[in-house]
Amino acid sequence: MSEVKPKKLKVAWGITGAGDKIAEIIETMKDLKNLCQDKVEFDVYISKNADTMLKFYRLDEEVKKNFPKVWVEANSNSPFLAGMVQSGKYAFLLIMPASSNTVAKIVNSISDTLITNAALMALKAFVPVWIMPVDYKESIIYTRLPNGKDMKLRVRKEEVEQVRKLMQTEDVHVFENPAKLREGFLEWFNTLKA
Repeated sequence: MSEVKPKKLKVAWGITGAGDKIAEIIETMKDLKNLCQDKVEFDVYISKNADTMLKFYRLDEEVKKNFPKVWVEANSNSPFLAGMVQSGKYAFLLIMPASSNTVAKIVNSISDTLITNAALMALKAFVPVWIMPVDYKESIIYTRLPNGKDMKLRVRKEEVEQVRKLMQTEDVHVFENPAKLREGFLEWFNTLKA
């Protein structure tokens, strides 16, 4: 008689159209997938803007190669991520990277994209949402472009104020960068093993 494998927990990973730190984010997620492969499975949901951004950075095939279940947004309800999150298919929804547009929409309860619709429906159903916004604190940042050049950007107080509001939202866990998300994820993962 063959041994029955324990069912894996599933996490929905939503990618929005922010390119800052995207290569580091994908490496972090590949690392987490490998570390947790016996207990956790990641399904990837790519917004329309993220689809464009991943192609611009030539990372779309990297995501598809490393994560077997990848869907691209057709509209705010297709694929039916909101319903799957609400019905408990996923332990939580992870949005990384979260663009300033996505953060502002979640804070203001606007659910007109696949990722924002899923986030707001998750919160209504008491499902945690983990978010790594790219505009975390006021600063000047440099982001690496596909051609290897750095682009100088300003993170404005207006974007940061939206992140502060997000931090006050019940069942939302905000992470400053991929390393902090990895740390939080492994802490969560270790509670599964206990």
